[in-house]
Amino acid sequence: MSDFSKYFLMTTEDVPKYVQSKLTYFSEDAKLSCTEIGDGNINYVFRVQDENGKSIIVKQAGLETRIKPDLGVSTDRGRIESEILSIQNSYAEGLVPKIYLYDGTMCAMIMQDMIGHTMMRTGLLNHEVYPLFADHVTTFMANCLLRTSDIVMDHKEKKKLVGNFINPDLCGITEDLVYTEPYTDCFNRNHVFPPNAEFMKKELYDDETLRLEAAKLKFEFMNNAQALIHGDLHTGSVFINKEHTYFFDPEFAFYGPMGYDIGNVIANLFFAWTNGDAEIEDKDEKQRFCSWCIDSICDTIDLFIKKYNAIYDEYVTDTMAKTKGFKEWYLSGILSDTAGCAGIESIRRIVGMANVKDITTISDENKRARAEKIVVSLAKDYIMHRESFKCGDDYRRAINIAVKKYPL
Repeated sequence: MSDFSKYFLMTTEDVPKYVQSKLTYFSEDAKLSCTEIGDGNINYVFRVQDENGKSIIVKQAGLETRIKPDLGVSTDRGRIESEILSIQNSYAEGLVPKIYLYDGTMCAMIMQDMIGHTMMRTGLLNHEVYPLFADHVTTFMANCLLRTSDIVMDHKEKKKLVGNFINPDLCGITEDLVYTEPYTDCFNRNHVFPPNAEFMKKELYDDETLRLEAAKLKFEFMNNAQALIHGDLHTGSVFINKEHTYFFDPEFAFYGPMGYDIGNVIANLFFAWTNGDAEIEDKDEKQRFCSWCIDSICDTIDLFIKKYNAIYDEYVTDTMAKTKGFKEWYLSGILSDTAGCAGIESIRRIVGMANVKDITTISDENKRARAEKIVVSLAKDYIMHRESFKCGDDYRRAINIAVKKYPL
């Protein structure tokens, strides 16, 4: 039996013993069961449960990614994730799961089981709506982003955090998979839906103007150490029910542009819309779900602006940041980045290596092809005209235009 003093990749047989050796969470004589529940591309996630239903989660970082075994990444991402969750909990208490332990030897984290919650993407694929999501996600983002920026933090303390959360391996994945390959397929790893191959070639690979704007956004991502961002804030990184929301899985976190997180949320809500629009047959049900998706996009932008203004006024510390007009100027940059990043995330999930289930599970090929065309058309609008997206209604208007371009 291992004493867990040297790293190895655990199995469902190892994990209960590991938990008992590290914590007193379960009684010594508890009969524990373990199931691997992770469906992500990078880590191994296990649920350990006793006979009474009490449970806990163990997440271990492997030495390579699951999506592509030769895509090696540092196991330090586990340390980054555990520390980030603790920081986020200090700014948005109750909206992130509790961390009980991080073990640097086994590169494993033991954390709260988000029992009673469903992965948001799964719920959205079942066409569930979550009335409080926009409020919860904007509380999480406005607090965790603005309060880790130079606007609020002591500049020296913020620079220490920048150094502590340099995340080169996972940032490198984003720089390649999100900001480069969707426009070039330079490593021949893109996944393009065959019926749309010519469309994607024309609209993405052959569009030099789009590539230029994507390049600008890439270098903004690489060089703007604005705030401690989640770095992968999609609906697979959210556990949710009708009353409550957890945000987790911030292993891609580093100091980057705030708009990257906000834009990811916007893009993924629209992916849910495309699935509902294609798959729901009942007219009233389709209207209910799809309207909620669009309203949530608009509310996410408008509520973020409202909460940004309130947090800025309450917590701003930098003397120059108090200069009249600076708050509005700073926000305009965040909103521009948000639209641009919504476009970047949208495109990479259509043609990049990691496609999104909302699209790939659309059963009718013609409807899937149409959904992809709408997403790419909308994404290009976001990217090319990002400075014009200043409120929720700007997104609603752009979505309506994109949808009308490709009628049923």
